[in-house]
This record gives sequence, C-alpha cells and structure tokens, in this order.
Amino acid sequence: MAKTRIDYKAKATRRRNRFAYVTGVIGLLLITFSYYFYQVFFTPNVETKGRPTYVVVRRGETAKAVLDSIEATGVIVDKLSLHFVARLLKYDQLVKPGRYELKDGYTNRQLINDLRTGSNKLPLILTFQNIRLREDLARKLSTTIDAQPSQFDSLLSSPAYTKSLGFDTTSILTMFIPNTYELLWNTSADNLMRRMKKEYEKFWTPERDAKRKKLGLSRAEVSVLASIVEAEQQQHADERPRVAGVYLNRLKRGMKLQADPTVVYANHDFTIKRVLNVHLAKDSPYNTYKYAGLPPGPINLPSIASIDAVLNPESHDYLYFCAKEDFSGYHAFARNEQEHLVNARRYQAALSRAGIMK
Repeated sequence: MAKTRIDYKAKATRRRNRFAYVTGVIGLLLITFSYYFYQVFFTPNVETKGRPTYVVVRRGETAKAVLDSIEATGVIVDKLSLHFVARLLKYDQLVKPGRYELKDGYTNRQLINDLRTGSNKLPLILTFQNIRLREDLARKLSTTIDAQPSQFDSLLSSPAYTKSLGFDTTSILTMFIPNTYELLWNTSADNLMRRMKKEYEKFWTPERDAKRKKLGLSRAEVSVLASIVEAEQQQHADERPRVAGVYLNRLKRGMKLQADPTVVYANHDFTIKRVLNVHLAKDSPYNTYKYAGLPPGPINLPSIASIDAVLNPESHDYLYFCAKEDFSGYHAFARNEQEHLVNARRYQAALSRAGIMK
C-alpha cells in the first residue's frame, strides 16, 4: 500500500515535470517566434548606403520576379525574411505595376505594403542614351511606360501617324530631344509620342529657329548634322562647334561630307573602329563617301549640346579633320587635302602600332 502511494506521488511528480518542461519549451518557442516575427516585420531590412535605389514593376510580373528584381539591387539585408513577409502579406495577389523607391531603413512590412498598395509609386524617368536605330528607340520607350516595343515600332513606322506629328518615318527620330522627362506609368504609347512632340516644339525656340534659318537648314537637318557631329566627337563637347564648322563648310562648297560615322551606320556594324575600303563600298544613302549632302535621317539621337554646336558653329576655313595620333579624343584640323593627308598618315600609323586593324 505504501509502495502504491509512493508510485503515485512519483508519477505525479513526473507529470508535473513533463508539463513544466513542455510549457517551458512552448514558452521558449513563443518567445523565439515572437522575436523572429518582430525581427522580420519591424527591423530595417533595406540598406541603400545613401544611394537612390528604385525598382520598376511591369504589368503582368509575378511577385517572385519583383522580389528578384529588388534583390538584384543589392540593398536587401536579409532576402529570406523579405520572401517570408511577402508570403504572409499575400503580395502575390496584389502586384501593382509602377516605379518604386527602395527607401533606406525600410522594414519588410513597409516595403511590401508599399508594393501592395501602390503607395510610394514615383514617376518614371525617361532619358536617351546610345539610341541609333528605330528599334533601339522603341525598346527604350517601352521600358519607361507600360507598353510593348511593338506598339512604339508600329507608331514610328506608320507614314500616316508620323505625318500627323509633322514628320515622316525617317525624320521622326529627330522629334526626340535627349533630356530627362518624368512620365506616369500608365501613359499610353500615343500620349508619350505626343508629349515628345510638345517637348520638341518647346525646344525649338524662336532663337534657335532663327539660327538654323541663317544656316539654311531645316530643324531635321540640324539634328541630322548634330548626330554626325556627336558621333565624331563623343568625348569633348568643347570641340563640337569646330567639327560642325567643318561640315557646314563642306556643305556650302558642295563637297561630300565623308564622315566615317555615317559609314559605320550604313554598315550597321557599330563595332567598327577603323573604316576600311570594304566599308566605304557599302551602297547606302547614309554613306556620305558615296553620296553628297546630309543623310536622310540621324545616325543617333544627338544631345542638346551637339544640336547647339551646329546652331553655333565655329567660324573657320577648315575642310578636313582626323583624330589625333595621341588618342586624346581631340582632332587635327586641316584647310586642304595635303595638310589632311599628313595628319591622316600620322593617325593611321598610330592605329597600326596599337594593333587596331578594323
């Protein structure tokens, strides 16, 4: 009988110990989970180090694709916790397109809530760089608003549409003045085009128009010549008015422009570093070694600095130039062919020494 009471007490003690242990474990787990929950939701997880950082969410993108884009910026401290909070807040059900800033010190909860609600959505910034071909422009424009490259390509290649804006399918590229523009994500392709037309008209002030009329050039011709000037002198904008003066002198004399960048464009091989006879043989209206006058359209979207260089050319009697043999990016100018040949031989010899054959 005594043994039974002892056994009963021992069992009761073991039960109490087990209960205390389980309770302790559960309590510890709750504390741990609560701490982790607090950490993943309320601890800053965005660290930009003062660098403005943005992510663009396109229509139709999955939550995973958006999170991958955010991670690719390199500002997320704990990637796993970001995905965890995104799942808990059901971000996959509320992906909203737009351009968002990843703010320094943001928590996962703040970031996902912004993406879910569309708050902190910013205007998109449109700039133009390295645009040569119509398809390049169509792709660039499509990255700025919720539109496909094919939509822009269709508008840019439509004679009727481009005519409604005052251009043709070749000159339409001169409508795009490289600058920085703010656009809303839901801007339509047509509205963006018409916005660019308004910006174009604002750019061509009465003062600029007066200068180009004095040169005997249309607006489109100024842009075409500016595109050549920019391609010839990409490094040093201070030399562009002198380069523009050379080409204007040649145009006045009825000389072929003989601009190497137009040959590169005609061949559509933008890796060419040294223009050879095989490139000069290309039959294209853009080959200014074969055809006199300006090419039918721009060979890039020239910067405002290059356009203004054409409108404000340096007055001189140079007719030729070639790159300096020191590879400084500047050019040696000449008044006649004899002087030019001397300069050209120096540069060609420098190219050969550097092993640049094509």
